[in-house]
Amino acid sequence: MPVLTRLIPSPVVVDIRPGALDDLGCVLADERISHSGKLAVAVSSGSGARLRERIAPSLPGADWFPVGGGTLDDAVRLAGAMKGGHYDAVVGLGGGKIIDCAKFAAARVGLPLVAVPTNLAHDGLCSPVATLDNDAGRGSYGVPNPIAVVIDLDVIRQAPARFVRSGIGDAVSNISAVADWELAHRVNGERVDGLAAAMARQAGEAVLRHPGGVGDHSYLQVLAEGLVLTGIAMSVSGDSRPASGACHEISHAFDLLFPQRAAAHGEQCGLGAAFAMFLRGAHEEAVDMAGVLRRHALPVLPEEIGFTPEEFVRAVEFAPQTRPGRYTILEHLDLTTDQIKDLYADYVKAIGS
Repeated sequence: MPVLTRLIPSPVVVDIRPGALDDLGCVLADERISHSGKLAVAVSSGSGARLRERIAPSLPGADWFPVGGGTLDDAVRLAGAMKGGHYDAVVGLGGGKIIDCAKFAAARVGLPLVAVPTNLAHDGLCSPVATLDNDAGRGSYGVPNPIAVVIDLDVIRQAPARFVRSGIGDAVSNISAVADWELAHRVNGERVDGLAAAMARQAGEAVLRHPGGVGDHSYLQVLAEGLVLTGIAMSVSGDSRPASGACHEISHAFDLLFPQRAAAHGEQCGLGAAFAMFLRGAHEEAVDMAGVLRRHALPVLPEEIGFTPEEFVRAVEFAPQTRPGRYTILEHLDLTTDQIKDLYADYVKAIGS
């Protein structure tokens, strides 16, 4: 009987612990990611720049490349600056925008990426997608997933709490995203990758059910692991399906309709997930999810991130246009404006204002 195996695209190294940043050079050498120590380090002007002095002595062969923002132009400039440098790998040190710029630039010059996030704002730290602002608004670009992910929980603890909370919303939204994926399978026969779905759902459930908070070591560990697993789940499935359903469509609608007022990605996704769960009739789960989000000071009503109920209804109505071809509870119900208004009023009553 043949033994069937499956190769899973995942990082060679996942190092999540306090003090991990201090061992970065040794980890890269020991794992044969960089024997020579010749590294291109893309660093943010904020948290990354503050950490440069701390870790520069452990990376004596590194060249440092400050990155000003998270645009496609920034990523292209970074790739151009690194080209011809004969580096072993690219290290992205900073927040999500810097990691995404480094992902895109590394892919452009054909080098592996080492992701060293300084906050846990979303699951992009280990995903095969780089989200970058461009002339048309914001685009998602397919890239290889990182060869290594190093997360120093001491550094994460120093990040603004709002960034960590955003990561909670993004992780918890996996539960709604996987439910949408399974709905697409039942209605349209869309193939569900069971392994990817299991990884994403369990990552979301672990974050949802953990009793701790953003100041607890054990909670940050679970959140970091959940975001990494979510990124690997997307690599396994070959797209963002395990982590992106109606929740993300609603978030993208906020970004496109109100680009100057959009909140943090995870804040919008958490709100979108709670509402999407309510739409699919999972009222008890929606109330439970909203309660957990509230416990972590995340929004469950649009007013809590500066939008009116009318603007939220507009975003929900527009949301399916953000991901043509993706089937979620929003496409399934095909709601009119008045129906969205009525369902939103029911949602507010269910979760309590």
